[in-house]
Amino acid sequence: MTASAVSIRLAGPDDAAAVAPLFDAYRQFYDQPADPAGAARFVLERLARQESEILIACDAGGWLLGFCQLYPTFCSVAAKPIFSLYDLFVQPAHRRAGVGRQLLQAAEALARERGKVRLDLTTARSNHAAQALYESQGWQRDEVFLAYTRVLDA
Repeated sequence: MTASAVSIRLAGPDDAAAVAPLFDAYRQFYDQPADPAGAARFVLERLARQESEILIACDAGGWLLGFCQLYPTFCSVAAKPIFSLYDLFVQPAHRRAGVGRQLLQAAEALARERGKVRLDLTTARSNHAAQALYESQGWQRDEVFLAYTRVLDA
C-alpha cells in the first residue's frame, strides 16, 4: 500500500468500536493485559465527552490502519494551550509504510488549527523505531526536564 492510499480523519463516537481494538493493541504493546471491553469503554467515553481528539488512518476500503490520540492541555510556562500526543499506534502489518508519519503530520495540522502552540509526547526508551520517526519529523528530545510519575490508589 502506498502512503497516498491512506486517508486521515478525525474519529467520532460512531468510530469508537473500530478504534477500540487498536487502542487495546496499543496498551498491550506497553505490557498491559488485553481488555477489549475496557478499551471500547475508554475510547467511547473520550470521544463522547470530547476529552480527546482521535485521528484515524484508513485505507481505501475504510480499514483502520492506525490512530493517534491527542489530549488538550496547557503549558503553564508558555501560558498557552498545547496537545499531549499520548497514543500513536499503527497495525504491525502497516508499519514502515508512512502511516505513522501521516498521523504525526495530521496531528500537527490539527494542533495548529486548534490554536495549540506545541505538541508533547513521551515514548518508551526502548522504542527506537518511534524515536527515529519523531526525530525525522522535527520533534526534539527533551534534554532538560525529567519526567516523574506518582501512581495513586484508585
